[in-house]
Amino acid sequence: MSLPQLRQKIDALDARIVALLNARAQVSKSIGAEKLKNNQKIYSPDRETQVLKRIRALSKGPLSYEALRDIYREVMSCSLSIEKPQMIAVLGEAGAYTNIAARKIFGRQMTYVPCDKIPEVFKKVELGECDYGVVPIENSTEGAVTWTFDMLVDSELKICRQSKMPILHNLLSHAGELSRIRKVYANPQVFNQCQNWLLKHLSRAERIEVESTTQAAEKASHGRNLASIGSAEAGEVYGLPVLRKGIHDMAHNTTRFLVMGENDAPPTGHDKTSILFSIKDRVGALYSMLGPFYRNKINLTKIESRPSKKKAWDYYFFVDFEGHRLDPRVQKALRQLEDMCKYLKILGSYPVLE
Repeated sequence: MSLPQLRQKIDALDARIVALLNARAQVSKSIGAEKLKNNQKIYSPDRETQVLKRIRALSKGPLSYEALRDIYREVMSCSLSIEKPQMIAVLGEAGAYTNIAARKIFGRQMTYVPCDKIPEVFKKVELGECDYGVVPIENSTEGAVTWTFDMLVDSELKICRQSKMPILHNLLSHAGELSRIRKVYANPQVFNQCQNWLLKHLSRAERIEVESTTQAAEKASHGRNLASIGSAEAGEVYGLPVLRKGIHDMAHNTTRFLVMGENDAPPTGHDKTSILFSIKDRVGALYSMLGPFYRNKINLTKIESRPSKKKAWDYYFFVDFEGHRLDPRVQKALRQLEDMCKYLKILGSYPVLE
């Protein structure tokens, strides 16, 4: 078949694809009307999981699942915006890592509301100003994001989705050469994640801490001997070229993000649950608390402790485990745990999409 003939074939396929996408959008519009009539939330992480699983099963190539997943997230983003426009509260302006993560979760068709602090993200969702909020919870290098853990203690919002995103730190600057850089802007966590690289390549440059990577990029954009560390997207927003790519010390630098909403997600068969509890002050208390999970054959994936800030040497324990809070084995374990601890709070159950 000749090149013109192949292009004609592409044109014919494009016509069918556009017609099918619009037909799908029309159905989505009807779905949105039904959800609103029944007072249901528009965004359904469980349905998103079903769609992506079905797409994986249907595809025979040559497109990879990852490529199809990215395409369909934008298709679903368009559908959500047609059903009902969604407002998403995020930590940071466009170019900030949480902002980037939120767009990977919800797609480009949502309205993103930047917040300066993590508590502000929670507040906007709690007050109904936004439908969902996206916050970081932990980094593979730096560990827990303490502000988020503290907010999970007091907030009534639920975790309805999680996402893990590789974090690629870049040196952004107009300097052209490393030797010209006199000041580097970044937030403290980013400096820690790039410590060895900075000592080796920019040991004489002054390090100036700021609250966010976008604020760092904005400050570095005002001079040729200034630099910031952040995402390539932050560089695009503030017109800063990437002078060095991937300067973080650990190759697998990943951050986990949470989507917070009024409700968590229904079961999908492949879920996680997050809880927090406080224990009675006695020998072996924490060891005993792990017993219900062991007896009910529930796999723990994370345990983290945080000071309660209400009493000296009193701690909350945050636990992630496989299974949904509505699973019979999980319910049995949680009942046993509740009888043993001072305080138990279910933070949410949500699908494991990655």
